[in-house]
Amino acid sequence: MQLFNTQSGQVERFTARDGRVGVYVCGVTPYDTTHVGHAFTYLTFDALIRHLHAQGFEVTYVQNVTDIDDDILRKAAESGIAWDELGRRETANYLEDMRRLNVLPPDHFVRATDHVPEMLALIAALMARGNAYEANGSVYFSVASDPEFGKLSHLPRAEMLPIANERGNNPDDPNKRDPLDFVLWQAAAPDEPTWESPYGPGRPGWHIECSAMATRYLGPTVDIHGGGEDLVFPHHECEVAQSELATGQEPFARYWVHVAMVEYQGAKMSKSLGNLVLVRDVLRDYPADALRLYLASHHYRTPWEYREEEMDTWAGFAGDLREAADFPAYGIEEEVDVTPYRERFLNAIDDDLNTPAAIEALRDIGRAILEAPEEEDVRDAQDTLRELADVLGLALTQ
Repeated sequence: MQLFNTQSGQVERFTARDGRVGVYVCGVTPYDTTHVGHAFTYLTFDALIRHLHAQGFEVTYVQNVTDIDDDILRKAAESGIAWDELGRRETANYLEDMRRLNVLPPDHFVRATDHVPEMLALIAALMARGNAYEANGSVYFSVASDPEFGKLSHLPRAEMLPIANERGNNPDDPNKRDPLDFVLWQAAAPDEPTWESPYGPGRPGWHIECSAMATRYLGPTVDIHGGGEDLVFPHHECEVAQSELATGQEPFARYWVHVAMVEYQGAKMSKSLGNLVLVRDVLRDYPADALRLYLASHHYRTPWEYREEEMDTWAGFAGDLREAADFPAYGIEEEVDVTPYRERFLNAIDDDLNTPAAIEALRDIGRAILEAPEEEDVRDAQDTLRELADVLGLALTQ
């Protein structure tokens, strides 16, 4: 199997360590879930996990939920409900949407608020090594202390600050030594939830949450770390820096896999723009297999635009595959041989998760079954169809 590694900028052959694979995927911030952009990311990793399982790897899959965050506090205040109630409600919505989409549950689905001690331990290590500093009850990572900062995103410094500012950074924080330094621990503010720390009451910064949870469940080196493409900088860049310096272990992640953004009505689908297509709304009108096929018809690294009218086509295709899988098989003569299509499918998935090509192979298997002469045996072909459809998470039911 080959995967595109964001850090190297190249497609690389994937190798496991002793047959075991640790995967960490940055999950949702639960304040407005679940839109189709979310689904594109998590269904991509679902197909990856399924394929790794099918290849005989022992996989430990960790996905987090960022249940304390500036956006959650803002949304809770706007909605007039408690921040933790909002988080629980939207997390439940997300999990139900994933269940309906036939997504395999992670081995560890972890919440940031359950891992504050691990975060404080990493912060203490960074402080002891001179990579972090405290000011007025807040703790910051010193970007200047890391000469390799930027090795994941490869962004020049002049481009880093504007992007960071768009994604939660406060360059005017008077406690900072450098506008690009990022918060590890945020001092308590009025009407905000707080936890105790050696620096006084406060709450964790965004980036330290994932470092703590990833290392807690997968150790200092993660085999595959992924998420949406919009997390490359600053979130994952900051994760790399703080994790490697706190643990003294490189690399923090052996392969970085990022999923492209989905557009809708001419702009990136996002909560901030309000141009969301919610999974639960799509599933009112279409089966889950149709949505999975539509999403998988796009390569995970290629941005694309969601169009409602295309769902009808994929619903029809989902029906064709279901019919092929359920077609009464009474043939007693020559078996229908779909081995070449099976090889094409597996080669496509091995080729950097080329799901569009894999879907075409599935289409050919379904066609071979439905167009076979009545006397030919299609049972093995149907078994192959079900086996490969499962890699893409297709249930082949209504």
